[in-house]
Amino acid sequence: MKRTGGLTVGDVAERSGIAVSAVHFYERKGLITSERNEANHRRYSATVLRRIAIIQVAQRVGIPLREIADAMDFLPSDTKVTVKDWEKLSTRWTADLDDRIARLQRLRDGMAGCIGCGCLSMDSCHLVNPGDQIGANGPGPRYLEEDAP
Repeated sequence: MKRTGGLTVGDVAERSGIAVSAVHFYERKGLITSERNEANHRRYSATVLRRIAIIQVAQRVGIPLREIADAMDFLPSDTKVTVKDWEKLSTRWTADLDDRIARLQRLRDGMAGCIGCGCLSMDSCHLVNPGDQIGANGPGPRYLEEDAP
């Protein structure tokens, strides 16, 4: 059944602080939904605003859109997202974020030792060639496509 009420795409964009094109993009990706009215215009439920806020927060912390879409599948599609829903989502992403933070910290800490080397010392560069993995291929130029980190 088509509804006549609801928010227009412009309303959603204005109230959520994103571009109309972003609203359409989120809809194409299945992150939000709309219905069509009698004039075939999109109309959005007010609940879409909270979903967009969650998408924006997740993107800001670096969660890929694919993972956001997977997580959004577990949210109620026709009711407001609750604090409990958010707790489930954030718990789901915590381990991944902790892992990313740890990897970034290792990268940051390793960069200090890399300054000035210019990666001319491939056998000792723990960022490009940890543990001299490429050296196991023998002497000389051995940095091949399949060896790329």
